[in-house]
Parts: sequence; structure tokens; C-alpha cells
Amino acid sequence: MPRFARFAWGLLAYDVAVVAWGAFVRATGSGAGCGRHWPTCNGDIVPHAPRIETLIEVSHRLSSGTAFVLTAVLLVWALRAYPKGHRIRGSAAVAMALMAGEALIGAGLVLFELVAHNASMTRALSMSVHLVSTFLLLASMTLTAWWASGGRALDPRGQRATGLTVAVPLAGMLVVGASGAVTALGDTLFPSASVAAGLAQDFAPGAHLFVKLRAVHPVLAIATAAAIVVASTVVRALRPTHAVEVASRAAAGLAVAQVCAGVLDVALRAPVWMQLVHLVLADCVWIALVLTAATCLARPSTQASLGEVAKPRGRQEIEGAGSGL
Repeated sequence: MPRFARFAWGLLAYDVAVVAWGAFVRATGSGAGCGRHWPTCNGDIVPHAPRIETLIEVSHRLSSGTAFVLTAVLLVWALRAYPKGHRIRGSAAVAMALMAGEALIGAGLVLFELVAHNASMTRALSMSVHLVSTFLLLASMTLTAWWASGGRALDPRGQRATGLTVAVPLAGMLVVGASGAVTALGDTLFPSASVAAGLAQDFAPGAHLFVKLRAVHPVLAIATAAAIVVASTVVRALRPTHAVEVASRAAAGLAVAQVCAGVLDVALRAPVWMQLVHLVLADCVWIALVLTAATCLARPSTQASLGEVAKPRGRQEIEGAGSGL
């Protein structure tokens, strides 16, 4: 596998870890650990006598900043290693733009104090937008890594049925993810003493919207998981290749595991560690769905294998560019 591809896959895994750490910041109420200051922390570059919340927030900023720098490296590398107009250049540029957007959203959450115990609708909307932006970032990173590993370009012409089949669960995941972000926020701001008490909260007259969504989100999640399982079966019939077989089965299996994790999350009353597992599984389902779409809608080839990898190329084989950084 080319070094660029290995770097891209590694960065994708790192991004998932950064997303999980961001959820840890929210779940522990540490988002206000640096006060209403960004990019400084409580007005200082290096915080003095920091509290545990401050250390958690600072570590998240450092990990996010590292992800930003690594994404910039990925873009520069793609520009040098691939010719003008290559799809990998485009996906890396989209990833960089989305990473910049993520940084701006994170800064806005801090500067407008949409952290800690803030239960406003503005925060709910911001969290939903943040989650959708994160999913799109992971999608662009996934496509970059997949194409760099030998994945073929997308060619949806004449594949309307296949395109619609994968579009439904992808759209469903965006909706479920956005509702899940608000639901997780509700679990943090309005904890319940028991499952029964939580259900009473969910259906109580005048309950906060964050609490009400705790009853809606599982329904959306189960419906989307069912759509993923059905779509996975359909695309294997429409495009019977090894790549589609592996990616679609992974998506279906992870979707079922995600529903089971959600049930366990409710039963355990949403402990922080379970929230992180739930989120990481959601990211993995999304990545598997993106790979399923990429393999289904790929330009037909006689070499349709998930293990199909482009041969590492030397400088002389790259059109008008170097082989890497």
C-alpha cells in the first residue's frame, strides 16, 4: 500500500479518536474548562494551576489542532503526489475545508458559551451541525484513503437504483446522528436515577426537548439500522463484487452492533464510557456505509476486489508531481 494511503487511513483512525475525545469533553461538562476564551485558555497560552476540566479541554484542543495540521499535510501531499484534476486532490481539499469548519464550530461553541450546562436550542442546533460536519469530514477522509488504496472513481451513470439504495441509509445516518447528538446532550444535562425514572422524564408533560428526543432517537436509530441491513442485501444483488460484499456486510453488522450498544446505553443510564462506545460505533457504521457507496458506484472493472490496491509509484510515474513529502 502506498505511503500516502497508509497515512490517510491512519489519519482517519486518529480523527475518530479525536471525535470520541470531543464527546468526552461534552459528557464530563468540561467544555467551559478554558472559560470564554479561544484559542487561549482563560486568557493564557499555557493555563496556570489548571483544574481537571481545564486539562481535559486543553487536551482536546491540542488533539484537534494536531488533526488540523495532519489534514493540511495530507492536502499538500495529495497536491504533490497526484496530477491536476485527480479525485484524491479534490477529496483531500474537501477534508481540509471541513476540518477548518470544524475548528470554527468548536471556537463558536466556546466563545458563545454553548458548553457545560447550557441547555439552549442554539446549542442543540450547533451540536447537530457539528455532528453532520464531522460525518462529512469522515466521509471525505474515507474516500481519500480508499481511492489512494486503489479504489476506482465513482461513476453513477446507469446506476440509479443502486444510488438510491445507498442514499437512503446515508441520509438516515445523518438524521440519526444529529438527533443522537442532542439526545446525548440531554443525557448529560438531565440525568435520570433509573431507567423507569428516565422513561417518566421522557413522557412527562412540559419535558425539555432534549429529554423528549430520548424517546424519539431510538426509533429513528432502529429504523435506520433496518434500512442499512436491507440496503446491504439489495446492493449485493445489484453489484455482486467482493468489494461490495465485504463493505456492505460490515455496514450491516456494525449497524446491528450499534443498536445493541444503544440498548445497553439506555439500560446503563448513559455512562460516559458507553456514550463513547456508542459514538465510535456510529462513526464506524458511517465509514462502512461510505465504503459501500464507493464500491457500489465505482466505475466497473474486471478487477473488483476489496484488496485491489494501486501499486506504489515512483516519482517518474506520477504525472507532473513528486511522490510525496
